[in-house]
Amino acid sequence: MSMDLAEFTDRLDAELRHDDYADLDASENGLQVGPDRAEIDHVAFAVDGVRETVDRAVEAGADALVVHHGISWGGIDRVTGRTYDRIAPLIENDLALYVSHLPLDGHQDLGNAAGVADVLDLADRAPFGELGPEYIGQRGTATEPYAPDGLRDRLDSTLETGGQAARVLDFGPDEIEDVAIVTGSGADWLDEAVAADVDALVTGEGKQKVYHEAQEADINVVLAGHYATETFGVRSLQELVAEWDDDLETTYIEVPTGL
Repeated sequence: MSMDLAEFTDRLDAELRHDDYADLDASENGLQVGPDRAEIDHVAFAVDGVRETVDRAVEAGADALVVHHGISWGGIDRVTGRTYDRIAPLIENDLALYVSHLPLDGHQDLGNAAGVADVLDLADRAPFGELGPEYIGQRGTATEPYAPDGLRDRLDSTLETGGQAARVLDFGPDEIEDVAIVTGSGADWLDEAVAADVDALVTGEGKQKVYHEAQEADINVVLAGHYATETFGVRSLQELVAEWDDDLETTYIEVPTGL
C-alpha cells in the first residue's frame, strides 16, 4: 500500500516541529527535493544526503530518502559541481529527499541525543543545549556511575563508529553521574554543561579549543564521532514510519565515516 508524499512529509514535519526551528537552523528542513504530489511505497533512511546514499537508495528501489544532513543550507545559488551530482540522480530517479537537522537532534523521544541517552541508560532526563527558545540535546543521570573510560567503552560498543574509538578528555570527576549530550558538533555547549554542573559532556566532534576549555573547567568531554552520534534519529524515524503503515517498506543505509 502506498502513501501520499504530501501526507508523509506533513506528518513528519508536525512530529519534528520543523516550524519551531525555522529561524534557528541553517538547514532547509522538510522536503528538499521532490514533486508536490507523488505516491511512495518504499522509504530509505540515512544520516547523510550524499551521492553514495542516493545511489544506494535508488538501487534499493526507494521512492523517498530521509536524512539528517541534506543538501540545502540556506539556499542553493547554482546547481553545478557536487550540488548537481547530488541533485541530478534524485530527479532522474524520482527519488524525493526529506531532511530533518536540528529538530531531529533535539527531539526528546526520537532524537539523536535521546538515542545516546538510551545507550548510556540515563534517567531523570531533561532538555539540554539551548538554541534560542528550543533545545538540541538532552541531559540525564546515569543509573550506575561511569568511570571516564567506562563511559567511552559503553559508547564504543554500541555506536557505529567506523572502527574509530571515542576520545575522552578526562579533566573532570573520576565518577560520572550527570551527563549532558549534544550530538554532532556540540562542543560549543560546553559552558552550558559547566553551568548545569554535569560531570561530562558527550558530543561527536570538538574544536581544538575544547581541550583547554574542558581542562580549565574541570569537566570530562567525550568525542564519540559526528556520524556515530547521529544515527539514532533517522533510525527512530524509520521505526515510526514503519508503525504508520506495515505495508510501507523501509531500508536503512549505513555509511559510517569514522569522523
